[in-house]
Amino acid sequence: MKPLLWEKKDNNNVRCNICYNRCIIPPGKTSRCLSRKNVDGEMVLNTYGLASSIAVDPIEKKPLYHFHPGTKVFSVGSWGCNFQCKHCQNWHISQNILEDKSHYLSPEKMIDRALQHKCEGVCWTYNEPAIWLEYTIDSAKLAKENGLYTAYVTNGFMTIEALERIAPYLDAFRVDLKSLED
Repeated sequence: MKPLLWEKKDNNNVRCNICYNRCIIPPGKTSRCLSRKNVDGEMVLNTYGLASSIAVDPIEKKPLYHFHPGTKVFSVGSWGCNFQCKHCQNWHISQNILEDKSHYLSPEKMIDRALQHKCEGVCWTYNEPAIWLEYTIDSAKLAKENGLYTAYVTNGFMTIEALERIAPYLDAFRVDLKSLED
C-alpha cells in the first residue's frame, strides 16, 4: 500500500504524478481526485481497497464488445475522480468518499470474488481507475496469475509514468469521451 509516483516539495507539500493534474497537496489536504492525502509531508492513500461499486457485468457493458465477447467481467469502482464533469453519471461516487457506504475489498478478495462468480475477467470502472493505481496494479497482478483478463474504463488523463506502471497488467484500455467541448 505504498503510494507510487509522488515527490516531496517545499514547505512539506507533496506532488502526485499519477495524472496530468499533478496536484501539489499541502499538509492535511487531499488531492483533487480525493484518493491521496498529505500527512506531515508524506503521501497517504485514502481509497486503497475501498470499493464504492461492485458488479458482475457482461463485457459488452464496458463497452468492449470485440474483446472476449459473451464473457462476464467482475467490475469494481472506488471513490473520487481526477475530472469533475458536470454531466457525470456517477457523480455520487466520483465526487465523494462515503466511508460508511464503502466495502473494503483486498486485491485477493477481489480476485476470489471474480472467480466465485465465474467471471473471465476483471475491470476497474465506474470512477477513474488510474487514481486507484496501486490497488489496480496489485489486483491486476493477481488476476493475471489466475488466468483472468483485465480492463480499465478510463478518462485517459493519466501520466505516461502511471500508464507504464499498469500497462504490463492490462489487456484492454477503454477511454470514455467525456465531452465535445474544450
